[in-house]
Amino acid sequence: MKALARSLFENNDVLFVARSLLGKTLWLQTETGLRAGIITETEAYAAQNDRACHAANGRRTARNEVMYGEAGRAYVYRCYGIHLLLNVVTAAVGKPEAVLIRALRPLGIEHNASVASGPGKLTKYLGISPQHNGIDLCDSPLWLSEGEEVPDEAVVFTPRIGVAYAGRDALLPYRCYIRGEKSVSRPLFPKYPLHI
Repeated sequence: MKALARSLFENNDVLFVARSLLGKTLWLQTETGLRAGIITETEAYAAQNDRACHAANGRRTARNEVMYGEAGRAYVYRCYGIHLLLNVVTAAVGKPEAVLIRALRPLGIEHNASVASGPGKLTKYLGISPQHNGIDLCDSPLWLSEGEEVPDEAVVFTPRIGVAYAGRDALLPYRCYIRGEKSVSRPLFPKYPLHI
C-alpha cells in the first residue's frame, strides 16, 4: 500500500498519466476505516491550450490555483454546485494539467460496481470532502498505490464526457477506461473507440 512516487505525476504528458493510473488503487483513511478502489476510468486535461481545462487560456483563479502547483496534489472542486470531483495534478509547477478520476471498482465484497461508477459517486463512496483539495497524494491519508496490471489491449480512449462547451477540444480522445469494467460510467461512446 505504499504511495506512488511523485515522479509519475510529474510527467509532462498528461494523457500518459491518465492511462498509467488505470488499475492503480485509490485509498482514503477515514475515522470510520479505510476505503479503497481500483481506478477504471480517467480523463486528461491538458493546460492552457485545452479549452475543456479549468486553466484554459491561462485562467488562474482561487479554485484552480492548486493546478499550478506541485504534481501529485489533489484538485477537488464542486461541479454544478452539487458533486465533488477528484483530480490529480500533473506536470511541472506552473503547467496546470490534471487527471480526473472518473470511476473506481470498489474494494470490498459489500460494495457493488455501481457505487463508484462516476466522478461524483466515487468521491461520495470514499468520503472525499473540500478539505482534501490540495492534499499531497504522495504523503497523506488520501493516496494512490500500485494495483492491477492493465494491458494495452484492455484500454479504450474516447472523447471526454460533459465538455461540449470546449468546441473541437471536446472531441479529443482524452478519456480512457478499462474495457469490460462494470464500474465505468456511461456512455461508453461505442462509435468512437480508439485503442492504444
